[in-house]
Amino acid sequence: MPHTAPRHLAEGPRVGIRHFTYEDGAEFTARARESKDLHHPWLFPPDSAQAYEAYASRLIEDRSKAGFLVCEKGTGPTGGASLAGFVNINNIVQGGFLSGALGYGAFAHAAGRGLMREGLDLVVRYAFGPMRLHRLEINVQPGNAASIALARACGFHLEGFSPRMLFIDGAWRDHQRWAVTAETVTSG
Repeated sequence: MPHTAPRHLAEGPRVGIRHFTYEDGAEFTARARESKDLHHPWLFPPDSAQAYEAYASRLIEDRSKAGFLVCEKGTGPTGGASLAGFVNINNIVQGGFLSGALGYGAFAHAAGRGLMREGLDLVVRYAFGPMRLHRLEINVQPGNAASIALARACGFHLEGFSPRMLFIDGAWRDHQRWAVTAETVTSG
């Protein structure tokens, strides 16, 4: 029985988004290894089968997380979609808060081509639609110009600065906090 690619949850002109699967491990880790220079020192996606399985299992099984692969249409080995990047919603809180914290990364072959902007827009709309969230936040190190530009391009607004917020690459790092709410996306 031939393997069929998972269905996209949402699509734009050039990309679709879908959830992570365990079967994505080989392509994801190969793309992560190709993208080490692009990601360092901001991001460290899994680059081995064992690390990917642990990472994907958290995104697949933990209800406080949702992982989305940004897939470039028609570029895969059989004309399907190849992975351009990923967007994860972490720390999803229900109840009166209805929020989540976004993390994302482009793969090197897709960087600078607008694919992640399209993908992040799709994830934001999906989060405010079917997921029924109200607020999304992106925490970005001040020196990460590409990530800040993506947040700004997707309608996120700078809300503040948190010194020594997250432990990344061996040290506590300062972060800017960028956010958007469902009202600003649907009205703007």
